[in-house]
Amino acid sequence: MPAALLRRVGLCLAIAAPAIIVRFSGLEIPPLAGMLVFGAAIVASAFLLAWAAEAAQKDIAGALAIAILAVIAVLPEYAVDLYYAFRSGTDPAYEQYAAANMTGSNRLLLGFGWPLVVIVALLVARKTAKAEGRPSLGYLPLPRGSRLETGFLALLGLLAFVIPVLGQIPFSFGVLLVLVFVWYLWRSGQVESETEEELVGPAKLIGDLPRKTRRATVIGLFVVSASLILASAEPFADALVESGSSLGIDSFFLVQWLAPLASEAPEFIIAVMFALRGMGAAAIGTLIAAKVNQWSLLVGSLPIAHLAGGGGWDLALDARQTEEFVLTATQTLMGLAIILALRFHWQSAIGLAAIFAVQFAVTDTTGRYVLSALQAAIAVVWLIVHRREIGPTLRVPFRRPQRSADAEPAMLEAK
Repeated sequence: MPAALLRRVGLCLAIAAPAIIVRFSGLEIPPLAGMLVFGAAIVASAFLLAWAAEAAQKDIAGALAIAILAVIAVLPEYAVDLYYAFRSGTDPAYEQYAAANMTGSNRLLLGFGWPLVVIVALLVARKTAKAEGRPSLGYLPLPRGSRLETGFLALLGLLAFVIPVLGQIPFSFGVLLVLVFVWYLWRSGQVESETEEELVGPAKLIGDLPRKTRRATVIGLFVVSASLILASAEPFADALVESGSSLGIDSFFLVQWLAPLASEAPEFIIAVMFALRGMGAAAIGTLIAAKVNQWSLLVGSLPIAHLAGGGGWDLALDARQTEEFVLTATQTLMGLAIILALRFHWQSAIGLAAIFAVQFAVTDTTGRYVLSALQAAIAVVWLIVHRREIGPTLRVPFRRPQRSADAEPAMLEAK
């Protein structure tokens, strides 16, 4: 194994080591210290997981690789969120935290991750175009394969509104969402990759290893990182709740934003690295796929984990959680409408980030429903502008892939 890779892996393991020592030695530490120690372990493990997942694309081709990468990259988030849902089966106080973690990570991904990647990618593209003496496009063209993700995101975006209407996530509805995710994976496996993705950083070091060594390294990193994440998820989740109480900070706020920020940091960093190397389409494609699996597998798993933890068949939502789901669902609809034509303009990226930032200043229920209405109105405007794309997008999950029929004017112009 290359020395550079060993150093990076060793650093991540060193950062995670204190959490393992505390976890299995029975040592009691203050909640704030526990939040930092176990949070650092999750972040370090997430980097190992992301590197291995990227390198695995050498052995898994096509859109399926992007879908699997998106699932693996958010495994730390799943571990924390599903723990809250499982714990809520015996402690109703934890029901709110399952919804908080899911809605926070979902809005963080679209409101911060998408704009960050697009802006970086467009700045790099502009610099390249200037060096080559040609005009820049002013928007990021998404690959034709992204039509599959947008199709499933449209379907899931519509289903998302069922949750606040019901005021709960029924077990049967959760199973339906998980089945939609399985369907998405199956369809992804049928889509041919348009380009061979280039690996960067530690993932490239792993990818350049001989085939047998590479596969053994990838499997080893998966096992080690997953073990570290599972060992740290429970104490980290509990420490977040306890730290909020001891610091006088709303525990709901910490669970909603700090946990997703820690678990998704590696995914954002890797996506930005892709964008910096002129691979903006691959970067945003991964984040769109992550959005799909959040609304399907993650949300669908919550009532299942709740039942497994000893709770009822339905995961109930209170007024605050319902409000959070409405805000998250309308943001998803707005993001979908913006990318419906497979073009991501820099103005749209800035707008998404600005609206995302506003929600931190709007904390009352009325204000948040007004913000939700604003997001829905923006979505309607974009849907009217791109109304010709609605039908083809909604039909994509239900039909066999047709490369010639899926060709987009945006991509043709970009070429």
